[in-house]
Amino acid sequence: MSNHPGPQESSGGAPPALPPRVLVAGVGNIFLRDDGFGPEVARRLAADPSSQRPGIRVTDYGIRGMHLAYDLLDGVAVLVLVDAVPPSDSGAGSQPGSIRVLGIGADDVHGSLGRTEAAGALDPHGMDPVVVLGRLQALGGELPLTYLVGCVAADTEEGIGLSAAVEAAVPAAMAEVLALVNEHIPAAYERC
Repeated sequence: MSNHPGPQESSGGAPPALPPRVLVAGVGNIFLRDDGFGPEVARRLAADPSSQRPGIRVTDYGIRGMHLAYDLLDGVAVLVLVDAVPPSDSGAGSQPGSIRVLGIGADDVHGSLGRTEAAGALDPHGMDPVVVLGRLQALGGELPLTYLVGCVAADTEEGIGLSAAVEAAVPAAMAEVLALVNEHIPAAYERC
């Protein structure tokens, strides 16, 4: 007979913690001004009580693409990426500080990988979300239901701190992330 807790037991008498089913991932480089948008949103969300519920994990991944890839292998049902994005070609959503919410599917990821020469391997010191998501299958995982909450950057030159337009967009991005989380959190426990 083993002294180790069984699958439904825990050593402290508390029920076992549920793995996060919704992962909010702030990505970007804080040393490139507005590219630090994702980490800033993640930082503020992590301190917001409305995002601190069972089944939700908010993490600032910065430029740690490999870390994000391995965390996605833990059975995440819904991924919400938060990142700076370039202006839209269509004119709508092209102003700095504009928020765009996009659904990302396997066709989007694999189509982008087909056009990217550098998509061969994960960079342990960099973050290209398309490469990270595209390599999940090779690592033994599947692309979860994925969204991008993006903000059009005004300045991605070297420096620390968001531009005024992007800083002003942080609360709107937080609201979009929480709306996606609230929409999917009950169903997330039925996936994976």
